[in-house]
Amino acid sequence: MRDHGAVTSSTPGPRTPALSAPRLIATDLDGTLLHDDKTVSPRTVAALAAAEEAGIEVFFVTGRPARWMDVVSDHLHGHGLAICGNGAAVVDLHDGPGRHRFVKIRELAVPDALEVVRILRDAAPGTAYAVERTGGLHHEPAYPPLHLDPGETVAPAEKLLSADFEDVADQPVLKLLAYHPELDPDAFLALARAAVGERAAITRSSPSALLEISAREVSKASTLALCCAERGIDPSEVVAFGDMPNDMEMLAWAGRSYAMGNAHPDVLTAATGRTATNNEDGVARVIEEILASR
Repeated sequence: MRDHGAVTSSTPGPRTPALSAPRLIATDLDGTLLHDDKTVSPRTVAALAAAEEAGIEVFFVTGRPARWMDVVSDHLHGHGLAICGNGAAVVDLHDGPGRHRFVKIRELAVPDALEVVRILRDAAPGTAYAVERTGGLHHEPAYPPLHLDPGETVAPAEKLLSADFEDVADQPVLKLLAYHPELDPDAFLALARAAVGERAAITRSSPSALLEISAREVSKASTLALCCAERGIDPSEVVAFGDMPNDMEMLAWAGRSYAMGNAHPDVLTAATGRTATNNEDGVARVIEEILASR
């Protein structure tokens, strides 16, 4: 494998890339920009800085909540905005770790969240739930310790979503998480989508059977589209990177997009190209190639 260049395949998916001079790079974090040890390599840091120096905005677009963005807080360079929670929030990270500011919130309505819980309790018995609000995570007793921080409250999902729940009921719900201890992750995703239908958007980014449930119109792609429209940026001017099903809409929306070498097989159908793995700095390789061609 070469030390420089994107090392890309131009035909992993069915789309022909819409080639325009890039104005914005949208990249997922885990399994994409970050190495498996959750670090950003020096090569990637340099590539991100060079892109912004060349006038190309960089957006981090992730399923992570805002409070987990410390991993990239030193690599903001320009505007310092990130799309978190699979599109549920746009946050300004300029003020540093733990001091983020919500710029845009696309919440999951509580009645819709309760209806999803009701449906999945019947369709997939044994599912455990967590509720991600703007102020933190709350989960059921059976929900496993999958996250970087513990839940603030432990109670049944119906209690966590109740209008009088402690002092956080006024905090918008960003997403609902559903975990099943036995089902295959892709099978659980297919089952949940079939059962829930158009009531909510359901995706996954974890290797385990953990589903991420947002308001039905919310995805990485739809929130990125809003941010780009505010800046007068066309989809053909966006280059996107991702590795998991929660990236697929974004990869399909962007004019040029790359599935990582370690990507879920389904992701290849949404992207216009493929790059090296996250541990091989696949994002940096493409950025370097873009800048070299300018």
